[in-house]
Amino acid sequence: MTALEKYERIEATGLWRVSSEEQRRDVIVSIGDASLTITDTQDKPLAHWSLPAVRRLNPGEFPAIYAPDGDLDETLELSSEETEMVEAIEKLRRAINRRRPRPGRLRFVSIGLSSLALVGLAVFWLPEALRSHAISVVPESKRQEIGDQLLQQTQRLTGPPCADVIASPSLTALATRLDVPNLVIVRAGVHTARALPGGTVLLNRAIVEDYEDPEVAAGYIIAEKVHAKTNDPLRQLLDSSSILTSFRLLTTGGIPTDTLKDFAEEIVVDPSASPAIEDILAGFEKYQVRTSPYAYAVDPSGESTLELIEADPFVTSPNPVLSDGQWVALQSICGG
Repeated sequence: MTALEKYERIEATGLWRVSSEEQRRDVIVSIGDASLTITDTQDKPLAHWSLPAVRRLNPGEFPAIYAPDGDLDETLELSSEETEMVEAIEKLRRAINRRRPRPGRLRFVSIGLSSLALVGLAVFWLPEALRSHAISVVPESKRQEIGDQLLQQTQRLTGPPCADVIASPSLTALATRLDVPNLVIVRAGVHTARALPGGTVLLNRAIVEDYEDPEVAAGYIIAEKVHAKTNDPLRQLLDSSSILTSFRLLTTGGIPTDTLKDFAEEIVVDPSASPAIEDILAGFEKYQVRTSPYAYAVDPSGESTLELIEADPFVTSPNPVLSDGQWVALQSICGG
């Protein structure tokens, strides 16, 4: 029995917050697949941390405070009553670190340099060339197929897409208005909006339910479309996996399920980077949507989004995103 198998059924309760500005909330923590899964008390996934990247911020103290490497604002607290989980995390982290390869010495400098040159060619040039070629030849229909498969994998973490007979026409109208082939409202997981290969856009239900102005939701969709234009979701998928994924896509037209599963977890955990201001403005102008509602949704103070507010291309919307009735109907799509 491996260390992971020994602890994979352990569960514990803890306190989690996504950032220092958010309140802590009660969560359930479990171990599996060399990762920590954090869910709320209704078993809805909130976060997924890779064990090798988990850091303990206060070694030897309780409550034990953990954070994912690179994001110390997001924290998980485990009380002294959850010592079994704390010990399991520490043992698994040590076991994983011991298995990491350690560099040896180069005995012959000249041979070593030649070897490094060959390895560099294989490691850096060949994978990039193969990925770029795969991206350039994959047809749009195949991108949509990959996007549909990825959507199925994300549902393990986001839950099933929201659907409602009354709200469905409004969802279609919003997707048509913003030229989105498939707009999907999800219950949890995705921070705001996330584009998949083939043009599907996932939108968190909070973006629809928490704002009175449909231009906020439109803004998040436009910003994600702009991001996807300069950061191809298919390239992101291939970059996150080994060169074998690109090779298999070229030779068989498919992507392994495990690769899709891993990337689906990245989509849920990692928000998209913000595009350049000039690109965002061009996108909003193209779709005739004001930037101010989106800017104030991102930062209610307006300080960090001042450029978007001051450069708003429209004083009033020349082409409403949705009618009031359509927006009210859409806000009930998740039943809330």
